[in-house]
Amino acid sequence: MGHRPVVVMGVAGSGKSVVGQGIAVALARPFIDADDLHPRTNIDKMRRGEPLDDIDRAPWLDTVGAALVADPATVVACSALKRTYRDHLRSCAPRLTFVHLAGPRALIAERMADRADHFMPLSLLDDQLATLQPLEADEVGTTVSIDGPVETVLRRALDALA
Repeated sequence: MGHRPVVVMGVAGSGKSVVGQGIAVALARPFIDADDLHPRTNIDKMRRGEPLDDIDRAPWLDTVGAALVADPATVVACSALKRTYRDHLRSCAPRLTFVHLAGPRALIAERMADRADHFMPLSLLDDQLATLQPLEADEVGTTVSIDGPVETVLRRALDALA
């Protein structure tokens, strides 16, 4: 894989942070959770149960893109729900590859309900699922099922990246 940056993408509750951290550890790379890069206004909006729009996401995606430029070995957990968002990130890091964590709504909802201290409420899951545009054939990346324990999902992701 060289120093190809990796974005672990998917809707809230799909396991981006946990799997992204696992990939970073396994590949001895730095890890960034893009949730930590959101401006306070975005976090407050999501806490109120209001979905972000493209205008809200634009400065956040610029920050994520800058992080990918700063270190081309970075693994980033970032929703990257729309093709246009991924295109923007690729404009910053052309060698970028995506790992899309995908699974059934019921499983994701169950995982979200188990999270106690995250700003993204379960009420926004349907909006995220409606916004999600899966990877297209011309995008470098893979889709990985989130069914099973974290170790299994991580192994699937690492195998796909190998």
